[in-house]
Amino acid sequence: MINGSHLAAFLVASMLIIMVPGPSVLFTLARGVAWGRAVAVLTVLGNSIGTLLLSLVIAFGLGPLLSRFHDLSIALQLAGGAYLLWLGADALRHRHAHARAMMKREGGRPSNLHVIRQGFTVGVLNPKSLVFFAAVFPHFVDPTKGSVTLQLVIFGCIFSVMAFCSDGTWGLIAGTAREWLSGSPARLVALRTIGGCVMCCLGVLIVSSALAS
Repeated sequence: MINGSHLAAFLVASMLIIMVPGPSVLFTLARGVAWGRAVAVLTVLGNSIGTLLLSLVIAFGLGPLLSRFHDLSIALQLAGGAYLLWLGADALRHRHAHARAMMKREGGRPSNLHVIRQGFTVGVLNPKSLVFFAAVFPHFVDPTKGSVTLQLVIFGCIFSVMAFCSDGTWGLIAGTAREWLSGSPARLVALRTIGGCVMCCLGVLIVSSALAS
């Protein structure tokens, strides 16, 4: 159903994009720093549900088109790479403001349902995930292996599970080390700086790959 080499490359690319401290990771870290491990994990659960829904929408909406129009796939990859470059530059430009925002703590602990709902909203509106699903997923699809839509759905499920495990780990670490993290804005700035650089590098790779196709 899925090309083995494509799947291996997809797993590597997914891990790279998931590990980048982007919107979802930063939100999870903020929840962990503010409220601890339980809230962080519930946030990740909601985020993963939103991410899965987004991947299904992309799969069923773009799958048939991508299977018929190769130029559309290339255009999406170029747009996605360019947008990741923009996100990376934006992360670097606002890294200090993002760190300050993460230092803030609210007054009362939100309910579990509210936490999940917040995580879902961040996940379904996460531009990084949208770009990855729409622009990067098609790069790993092999039309000769069957339904393009089904392959995109499988990739979406795999990505969501990987994101839950990775972001959940971030949340547990933040919840455990909340005092250490919140005690030094410079550490949060360093996380955002690394994330911005990785997003820029991934954007360059995607654009280069699309131009070479």
